[in-house]
Amino acid sequence: MLTTLIKNASIINEGKTFKGSVLIKGDLIEDIFYEQDDLPVADAIINGENHYLIAGVIDDQVHFREPGLTHKGNIASESAAAVSGGVTSFMDMPNTTPQTTNQEALAEKFNIAKSNSLANYSFYIGATNDNLNELLKTDIDKVCGVKVFMGSSTGNMLVNNKESLVNIFKEVPMLIATHCEDEEMIKKNIVKYKARFGENIPIEYHQKIRDSEACYKSSLLATELASKYNSRLHILHMSTKKELQLLNNKIAPEEKKITAEVCVHHLWFEESSYKTLGSRIKWNPAIKSNEDRQALREALKNNTLDIVATDHAPHTLEEKNNTYFKSPSGGPLVQHSLSAMLEMADQGVFTKELVIEKMCHAPARLFNIERRGFIRKGYYADLALIKYDSPTLITDKTTLYKCRWTPFTGETLSNRVSKTWVNGNIVYDEGKINSNVKGQCLKFNR
Repeated sequence: MLTTLIKNASIINEGKTFKGSVLIKGDLIEDIFYEQDDLPVADAIINGENHYLIAGVIDDQVHFREPGLTHKGNIASESAAAVSGGVTSFMDMPNTTPQTTNQEALAEKFNIAKSNSLANYSFYIGATNDNLNELLKTDIDKVCGVKVFMGSSTGNMLVNNKESLVNIFKEVPMLIATHCEDEEMIKKNIVKYKARFGENIPIEYHQKIRDSEACYKSSLLATELASKYNSRLHILHMSTKKELQLLNNKIAPEEKKITAEVCVHHLWFEESSYKTLGSRIKWNPAIKSNEDRQALREALKNNTLDIVATDHAPHTLEEKNNTYFKSPSGGPLVQHSLSAMLEMADQGVFTKELVIEKMCHAPARLFNIERRGFIRKGYYADLALIKYDSPTLITDKTTLYKCRWTPFTGETLSNRVSKTWVNGNIVYDEGKINSNVKGQCLKFNR
């Protein structure tokens, strides 16, 4: 069995940074060495000087658009972008065509990924107002969770029947991931701003239509239902200061029944960004005020927020460059999410150890993923080698997304991923993709 030694890297793992080396044997981490240790002989040696070595990022929320929406992206193209950004595992959302709301559609996505995904994978099954029986058939060892749209977004999978919501929270034995925005409040805001602007609502009013109150009201309902029925709730893409009061950071992370995610764009951008980026940063939930952004950053540092993800959601620029109501929400992020978070660490917003905790360790822990997310002996060798102090200008042309654009265009990021391993195989190497490598289905110990 072939061995690879990554030597003399700055290893960031489990809250510490130290100079060391990692030996890969087959698809697993064979051993970890400190700077003073004697190093073994290996079939291949990678020099990790001037690099960070981390466990691969686990992104718990992406929209890779396959099947049915593959003019925007597909599992092959978006997983290639993911591994080029150090993301070695992803969990994909159900608002495809057809929607992933039954076992047959779910099985199709697993089959596509088995043949085409360069990264490890799992998929959410989507809830509707009337598919509880399908949800209860789900293999909880293989499927990451049930996605509930408590506010409508791309794909219109809104679950708005109170009895249906109660039954989901009462009966579903696995993690319930929610998109929380109150639909009635959004509709009222649309009427208000349509009366003022007509169909051509300025993009900066997106945050006023999908405002903090709409987010809070829906998140409050989700937490009340989860508390009543002792459900495992995971609130996706929190975007407001007010919602944070619904969370508890006094509980140990592994004991939390209610957890929450924040996305890179809500940590990076704020309302003034609409002036220059317009619909490129139109997301649901909306990017909001600088006060909200600062509160989210602090909540990540004090462990009120548990995971950093992307909500990667590619659309073509032609689609995005439409008027307000015709421009879809979402944008591509997986290629630059890790580098952007490390950039914020360089700016003093976070520590690098916290970035790795929230992007690599916490998703593995909170989803109970088997042997991933950490640099440990016997764990799968999902690793990323990151060149630091290597300023790189981001352009649309350098993206690997099928849609070929990024909201980070024009930014210079100081850290870039140079190599990525998935299950011990090098899948990304200095700009080159090894498409012969295929990821594995994630397994969940529940």
